[in-house]
Amino acid sequence: MAKQRRPNAATLRDWAQGFSLLSDKTRLGILAQLAKGPSNVTAICKALKLKQPTISHHLGLLRMGRLVSGTRQGKSVIYAADKKALKELQAAVGKLTP
Repeated sequence: MAKQRRPNAATLRDWAQGFSLLSDKTRLGILAQLAKGPSNVTAICKALKLKQPTISHHLGLLRMGRLVSGTRQGKSVIYAADKKALKELQAAVGKLTP
């Protein structure tokens, strides 16, 4: 059986940032909403019953952490979960188990 390599410092930093972003219920709610498909801020606010400044703040954090991307369509921005980044975090959890 092949021995797993220990993650380097940069990888551990990226994992910590990703898991930190996932440690907030509002951000998890946003990601759960985006798992249903791309959406704009108004629809996310309605679904989560939260105000626009709150959603925009958390979307900004998720974008900085590259867990969410936004595409401008006219006056709106359509947000989508970055499935690759989320799968990488999921795989990181697997690497932490014996």
